Amino acid sequence: MNELAKVKWQCRRGMKELDLLLENYLATDYLTADTAEKIRFAELLRLEDDELLVVLLNGDWHK
Repeated sequence: MNELAKVKWQCRRGMKELDLLLENYLATDYLTADTAEKIRFAELLRLEDDELLVVLLNGDWHK
């Protein structure tokens, strides 16, 4: 499985709102992101769904 396919799979969350937000980022920005941004995105994907939704909607992430 290549990197993009793996990230797409990790973006499938089962919550429609998250799926739409994450799929939009993949379609518009992920491929042109630098390595540091891709690492931060991978860290975001490790969050639980409820935490991730708060971060994406409020921009409130205290790493």
